[in-house]
Amino acid sequence: MASTMLNMTFLLFTSQACCQSLRFTCFLLSSFSFSVQAKSKKTLARPGMKNIVLVEGVRTPFLMSGTTLIHRPLGLLHKTDLPRDAVDYIIYGTVIQEVKTSNIAREAALGAGFSDKIPAHTVTMACISSNQAMTSAAGLIAAGQCDAVVAGGVEFMSDVPIRHSRKMRKTMLSLNKAKTLGQRLSLIGSIRMAHLAPELPAVAEFSTAETMGHSADRLAAAFGVSRVEQDEFALRSHTLAKKAQDAGLLQDIVSFNVPGRDIVSKDNGIRPTSMEQMGKLKAAFVKPHGTVTAANSSFLTDGASAVLIMSEEKAVAMGFKPKAYLRDFVYVSQDPKDQLLLGPTYSTPKVLERAGLSLNDIDVFEFHEAFAGQIMANLKAMDSDWFGQTYMGRKSKVGTPPMEKFNLWGGSLSLGHPFGATGCRLVTTVAHRLQKEGGQYGLVAACAAGGQGHAMVIEAYPQ
Repeated sequence: MASTMLNMTFLLFTSQACCQSLRFTCFLLSSFSFSVQAKSKKTLARPGMKNIVLVEGVRTPFLMSGTTLIHRPLGLLHKTDLPRDAVDYIIYGTVIQEVKTSNIAREAALGAGFSDKIPAHTVTMACISSNQAMTSAAGLIAAGQCDAVVAGGVEFMSDVPIRHSRKMRKTMLSLNKAKTLGQRLSLIGSIRMAHLAPELPAVAEFSTAETMGHSADRLAAAFGVSRVEQDEFALRSHTLAKKAQDAGLLQDIVSFNVPGRDIVSKDNGIRPTSMEQMGKLKAAFVKPHGTVTAANSSFLTDGASAVLIMSEEKAVAMGFKPKAYLRDFVYVSQDPKDQLLLGPTYSTPKVLERAGLSLNDIDVFEFHEAFAGQIMANLKAMDSDWFGQTYMGRKSKVGTPPMEKFNLWGGSLSLGHPFGATGCRLVTTVAHRLQKEGGQYGLVAACAAGGQGHAMVIEAYPQ
């Protein structure tokens, strides 16, 4: 077991429902090595508190919905050096749940061959669902309940559950209870064509009925973010992602074989283009004069991610070399109409204050890119004394991350955004960048539906 390499088992499987559509579930773990980096600043370790470490993180390639995974039953199970009974708990995040596998964490754990004695539960918190899975894992370890927890997330947007209309559902339930042929015929006769119209899932706020893209367009307008600024940022994301992909830096990806096709080993949404080409696209949400387009928005994505989180004491005793410490984290919430996507602005200063750090102490920034307009609006809000004073109760602005430290291996705009899985990608990327770049502290921040947000400070593990 003593080794500088952790072998993690990754399972990706799908099942056939009665309607023959596929259900993408997922899970867990594969193998990667470690690099060396130096430390120079103070550590955030606290006397009397357990050190919680990220031992390893993996993910499937993030794939544009409707491409490689659609209508392909997949299965991959790699045996591992990690004993199946060494995991105490499994937590997974997802957003659009399949009714038949509502606790996807449990079903995936059983499918992966983990002991049926290991508890598992599923969480949902929109785009920060796997963030919640990770911090829940950290909480269990900090409380002394567990020493090793697998956390992760999954989303399969190529085959989302589609419901019958409310009237049709009511009729079908009544049919199930009908006792006589006459009652059944009467209920069948009451069905109208309008009842057959399906209810499609929508990326919209329940409280406002507004799509997230529409909110992003309004947010960009409120902060004066131009179409050119958004396109430039999106182009930056794709260009940096392509550079990282070509350089082999996206080492958290686990390749898998799709029956009848080639081995899938890369994210397939990375598409650097030109400002001229991007400028030709029409507004996607606020038509005709909106600034949010398909090119400067994250795309619907299929994918899964997982991390192994342990107490440092247990990890070292088992011979593992962790990648990073998981330190302070916060969750925030604000108005879901006008401030839906400003989670990073609110969460960043709070988590830095908890950790006793400043923006200047952070070596690596990884912010979730829902829309280019959302990222640029957050950066402008963070750079505004007026916003800090008026809405955040601060004496001055939060300050902005330097772009030479910001999302240097691409982001959700280019890599993709499987809702429930992105958080683990962000944290694992921070750990890898700290090792590669020689930094000590990293910061993850993300917005989420409902006007919520998350931020976490990560500290590099001494190599």
